[in-house]
Amino acid sequence: MPRRTATMLASTLVLIALLCVGVLMKVPYSEMSPGPTVNTLGDAGGEPVLQISGHKTYPTSGNLNMTTVRVTGADYNMNIVEAVYGWLAHDDVVVPHDTLYPDGKTEEQSTQENAEEFSQSQESAKVAALRELDIPVASRVIVSSVLKDSPSEGTLHAGDVIRAVDGSAVRAPEDVAKFVTKHKPGQDVVFTIVPAAEAKAAEKAGKEPTATKKVTVTTEESVEGDRAVVGIQAGTDHTFPFTVDIKLADVGGPSAGLMFALGIVDKLTPGALTGGKFVAGTGTIDDGGKVGPIGGIEMKLVGARGAGAEYFLTPDENCAAAASDIPSGLTLVRVKTIADAKKSLDKIRAGDTAGLPSCSAS
Repeated sequence: MPRRTATMLASTLVLIALLCVGVLMKVPYSEMSPGPTVNTLGDAGGEPVLQISGHKTYPTSGNLNMTTVRVTGADYNMNIVEAVYGWLAHDDVVVPHDTLYPDGKTEEQSTQENAEEFSQSQESAKVAALRELDIPVASRVIVSSVLKDSPSEGTLHAGDVIRAVDGSAVRAPEDVAKFVTKHKPGQDVVFTIVPAAEAKAAEKAGKEPTATKKVTVTTEESVEGDRAVVGIQAGTDHTFPFTVDIKLADVGGPSAGLMFALGIVDKLTPGALTGGKFVAGTGTIDDGGKVGPIGGIEMKLVGARGAGAEYFLTPDENCAAAASDIPSGLTLVRVKTIADAKKSLDKIRAGDTAGLPSCSAS
């Protein structure tokens, strides 16, 4: 066999061996890629994303798209060839597996957590939107969850409204822990509550629940051994003056909060908030309208531009990362609050884009 032919054959065999090793060798990485975008002003799955009843609504136009990121599952075993391809691909990002699934979290656990965050983001989006329009929203502190085998099990229940602890009025979730930890383990705490069933009935009737009762819970020592606890998680619930439903399946996490809130504002006010323009964006939102950072900003920019977006509402804390690689034709708009976003949409609608707050890579 000629030397050149033998060399080529040997090289080919080595290459095949390396490819086989690459395919078989698993690495602890996961992949993120651009996911679908959904217009909060439009339909998804054959029905409107935002459904409002009991209050006047107005026609909308243009786009206020929420954006998503696709990720590989917790059980997906990436090989070294896929990892290298992902590192080289411009539209994908390869990250350590623990970044997406920390502490050995399973895909089921991650999905459940994302669903809970998505539900909370919907609630906060509704509160922020209505308060931005000066529409009153009643809020109250509730028992969000009760730990199994805790002192509160069977006495307090998820959904109970907490009016007071030991006679001291409760105005925020953190008040509950503050009052409980004044006790020593083994001492009694008296909760003044509205039972969950009565609270739910009042909410359905559009009223604030009033009937209360007192229940006593004996504290125990925390796992850390540094304070008294009763085994509940306190949260916030709201009574809305009319119905706002958000219908969107197969989406999780809190990052659509800002875009949901803006979609609600648009439907409740005359005129098109975007002026018919294609605006996309992302960002968590709290009850006060503050916009928070999210993950996967680079992927969301790619997905938004691919769908046709011209402007992207970007959380202030994500601006530097977003500005480091902006898809051609997409303008980043920095936002800190829902009020910021509304002002920027006013400028976009008026064509005053030179005055938009921008993102910097520094």
